Amino acid sequence: MLTTRYLTGSPNWLDLGTPDLQGAAAFYGGLFGWAFQSAGPEAGGYGMFQLDGKTAAGGMTVPAERSGTAWTLYFQSTSADDTAKRVRDGGGAVEHEPSDVWDLGRMAHFTDPAGAGFATWQPGTNKGLDLVNETGALCWAELYTPETDAAMRFYRSVFGWDEFAVPLPGGDSYTTVNPAGAGEDAMFAGLVPLEADPAEAAEGPYWLPYFEVTDTDAVAASATRLGGTVRTEPIDLEDVGRIAKLADPYGARFAVITSVAREA
Repeated sequence: MLTTRYLTGSPNWLDLGTPDLQGAAAFYGGLFGWAFQSAGPEAGGYGMFQLDGKTAAGGMTVPAERSGTAWTLYFQSTSADDTAKRVRDGGGAVEHEPSDVWDLGRMAHFTDPAGAGFATWQPGTNKGLDLVNETGALCWAELYTPETDAAMRFYRSVFGWDEFAVPLPGGDSYTTVNPAGAGEDAMFAGLVPLEADPAEAAEGPYWLPYFEVTDTDAVAASATRLGGTVRTEPIDLEDVGRIAKLADPYGARFAVITSVAREA
């Protein structure tokens, strides 16, 4: 599971690119109780979504004409420059070259060979998100991709991930990933074939973040009331929890889950 004891290859940051940061702050504030805190004028409008003063995500404005309205997941690296090289060597693309963010850390943005966007964060004084795996915070992620085996080879070459197959009813399995050598208890994401979900297949490859909530149905209803969209109605997954796939008013896709352990 996700923890703030970040390891190489584990998710350690998450941010939202949106054409209306004020509107997005109102939406997520109503949904998760987040409060937006600007990082100051020198940050170009970038800021933090916080719960009780702890950072659960970042956010920034992107031009409306861009197609960048989305959540971006960052994975920890000991060297953003080395990660960029491995991305290129593996057939991916470097969308934004590694650059320093003051003394906070070093970052870079990429797309994998299938076209899914992701990023890396090399920690400096900012070690990563303050909150994960708690109510209102990132707790899981899924990569929707045409070829899960090819995706696994790529991300293993970039971050050294291990994989673990979780059996599903009917004889299928769900490929999960975890930092190298950390064991299956450290799994933080799953890889899903695009063809397994027609709604996702229509949109193309991407990383979908999941946020923990106390009541999936109530959050889905609130998303609609606040101007968002319910992409997949709440459903139960045996021994996992109750999930729903949503989108904010500007099209950024995400999911929520009330995990079985929290229900218990």
